[in-house]
Amino acid sequence: MSDSSQQILVIDDDPVFNRVLSRALKQRGHSVVSACSAAEAGEAIPAARAARVVLDLNIAGTSGLTLIAPLLAANPACRIVVLTGYASIATAVEAIKLGATHYLAKPTDVDAILAAFEATAPQAEQAAPPSQPLSVDRLEWEHIQRVLKEHDGNISSTARALKMHRRTLQRKLMKRPVKS
Repeated sequence: MSDSSQQILVIDDDPVFNRVLSRALKQRGHSVVSACSAAEAGEAIPAARAARVVLDLNIAGTSGLTLIAPLLAANPACRIVVLTGYASIATAVEAIKLGATHYLAKPTDVDAILAAFEATAPQAEQAAPPSQPLSVDRLEWEHIQRVLKEHDGNISSTARALKMHRRTLQRKLMKRPVKS
């Protein structure tokens, strides 16, 4: 078994993605422990004390962000990369504030995940503003996500804050995020 600095805990509720990612990490010489639910992750965290964690943002309807504190309690030096299929600025900021090392949007590859573990600060090209501003639809999506976070996910109070009908907000949230 590899030393603990190479051990990676993969927490993702998609069993296929979890299995493929775990296999790819093992092929690169890492010791891998995987969990497909928040309950499995809760059991694995104290035992694994992993130095690196790949954490899905949404684990079967549970926020993966709730696992960051226990992960850091088990190993304060743990480096956590949060993955999500529904990236938003609000959740990225929240993940970093809670102690995640990096935040990546799916789909991503193993090399990007491993590079994210090593990243200490954004590269100059990553920190540069985008050559094109975000579309109005993307800005709306980001704003809705921020207000939704401020209202702890409560759709009705978010709709009131946005001065929008609740059903309209629900329809907007059912759609995938707009590309930048």
